[in-house]
Amino acid sequence: MKPRKIPMRKDIVTGEMLPKKELVRVVRSKEGDVTLDPTGKANGRGAYVSLDVKNAEMAKEKRIFDKAFGVKVADEFYDELIAYVDHQQARRELFGDK
Repeated sequence: MKPRKIPMRKDIVTGEMLPKKELVRVVRSKEGDVTLDPTGKANGRGAYVSLDVKNAEMAKEKRIFDKAFGVKVADEFYDELIAYVDHQQARRELFGDK
């Protein structure tokens, strides 16, 4: 059997190409709402950030998603993103890459 192709996506903060499983998708809907999309299947314009707390904090500091989506994103969203990334990073350390 041929090895499966690993889908790659670009981290919006660092510009690195990483496997999709190592990233979390953030989506802007047609109404302009910006939300986390852990499933990766929500409708709208998507951007990816790596599952690293430092990158999530840098995204908040530089207001990355404000620029990427062209809308004002609330600080609460960035705090939610940091908490989600921290949780996922802890899960990976505890349970491995499952």
